[in-house]
Amino acid sequence: MAINGAPRQIKTLGYIGLGNAGFSMSSNLPQNGYHLIVHDLDQDKVKKATAWKNTTAATTASGKADPAAFKDCDAIITMLAHGGIVKDVLLGVDGIVTALKPGTIIVDTSSSSPFDTKALGKELAEHQLHLIDSPITQTYMHATDDGRSTLMVGSDSPEHYELIKPVLQCMATYIFHMGPLGSGHAMKTLNNYIMASSICALSDSLVTGQKYGLDPQTMVDCLNVGTGVNFPTMDTFRRDALTRNFNSGFGLALLVKDLGITEDFMKHSNFETELPGILRGYLSHSMDVIGPERNKTADHTECIRGWEDRSGQMLKRTEELKNIPREDFEHRLKGLNRS
Repeated sequence: MAINGAPRQIKTLGYIGLGNAGFSMSSNLPQNGYHLIVHDLDQDKVKKATAWKNTTAATTASGKADPAAFKDCDAIITMLAHGGIVKDVLLGVDGIVTALKPGTIIVDTSSSSPFDTKALGKELAEHQLHLIDSPITQTYMHATDDGRSTLMVGSDSPEHYELIKPVLQCMATYIFHMGPLGSGHAMKTLNNYIMASSICALSDSLVTGQKYGLDPQTMVDCLNVGTGVNFPTMDTFRRDALTRNFNSGFGLALLVKDLGITEDFMKHSNFETELPGILRGYLSHSMDVIGPERNKTADHTECIRGWEDRSGQMLKRTEELKNIPREDFEHRLKGLNRS
């Protein structure tokens, strides 16, 4: 029997948003037998995606989404910059909801405010549509390429969650049902808040450490086998900041936006903390240093330019990136799993 009008089985998927993460995440779906209908403002990305098997485009000649192309979809997945764009694509002028069949599940993997998500869920319910939030995080950058990302899911309906779960499993190795609608986006904002805290503390440490005479790369190597280890030391700053490649795939403007969501989340939770605003201030300064012509596209690891500006020195560049030794992980796993 169908669940409140939802299909018994998901077969046809709409995917809206083929950015850095969206393109690689969606590529795993047709490989697992789903018929995929894609849309993005970047026509080149759409063209590349339609080269996959079982994949067609929902993009019109003008570059807009054709709502009618999604009429047979059992579920729609969005991967867009923020919740405002998600709402506009669904409910705005030329929004696709009017073409969707009752019971269609909409999965928002974007980074959005949990409160906006709950409000959007109520609006979509009036159209007999079911919203699930499922933002992503990763064990390493570009884990989305191999379907090895992590999804944090919020759903009011356990039945709809179980129905969409096989789809999510094509895109992620780790799936956590965090609670009702909005819970996934709540976890996402806290995840990025913690990451941003690490970035700012690490950037402080690198510039002051170098001023004292410490080598930045040696500092990161030391932190990675010490209690100061974190995602930037293991991945993004090690690979992209100190090498000055600045190509992690996650934008600085998005991180600043996410910290605004964190501030809002803390206020709604009646918890008083100045840290999200302080972090956002430092990272916003980095955007100012980078300049308006590039700050919307700058990689988040390029934030070190703000710290270099305030410290009056440029961090020493890592010329040759070395792999992290396997034994570093083997011995720490034994220690972490000790009885």
